Amino acid sequence: MEQLGISRAPLVGHSMGGTVSLSVAIRYPERVSKVVVIGSPIMGSSLAWPLKLAGHRPIAFMLFNMMSVFRLGMRIASPFICRDERFPAMMDRDLSRTTVESFLRSIASLRRTDLRPALDQIRIPTMGVYGDRDIIVDPKQWKPMQHGIANARIERFPTAGHFLMLEEPLRFAETLKTFLDREEQRTIPRQALVPPAASPAPSVTL
Repeated sequence: MEQLGISRAPLVGHSMGGTVSLSVAIRYPERVSKVVVIGSPIMGSSLAWPLKLAGHRPIAFMLFNMMSVFRLGMRIASPFICRDERFPAMMDRDLSRTTVESFLRSIASLRRTDLRPALDQIRIPTMGVYGDRDIIVDPKQWKPMQHGIANARIERFPTAGHFLMLEEPLRFAETLKTFLDREEQRTIPRQALVPPAASPAPSVTL
């Protein structure tokens, strides 16, 4: 942002990118106007167990030393991860560009993440978008987000998985555009709100 001369902007992130976006909003609140997370883990423990397992160095090295077998396995698993017919080729291309060290650093860091204690510091408009059929990240990760961030907006896609922007692109694009275009006041800190029983319920669209 510094290099581009952008002082403040909305952040939109998918999966780990959403976790990073929330972390930036917590650490640099003056730089972020809104946050949208898509299928993002609030807690690293919400990752699917094969992904957490692959984040251990011996297993990661084994997978990358058997890359052709790993890529074949991912192609076979792809229909269960995302319905979009382009996904297997996209995943295969991404794997071919990934190094074992970058994979290890990202997964190891994500496994240790727990944003729950700091979520109440986020006082800007925030939206979580989750697919109920996500098998990469626990699809109920919207719950700690809703609990921790005052007036968080939650959008759930009942028939979509982790890559909901590919599976339901029109609804996703409209949901994102509507949220980003909306003029909103800065969110009131949770401590300043009236007692919980009288607080307005966070928006949840099913």
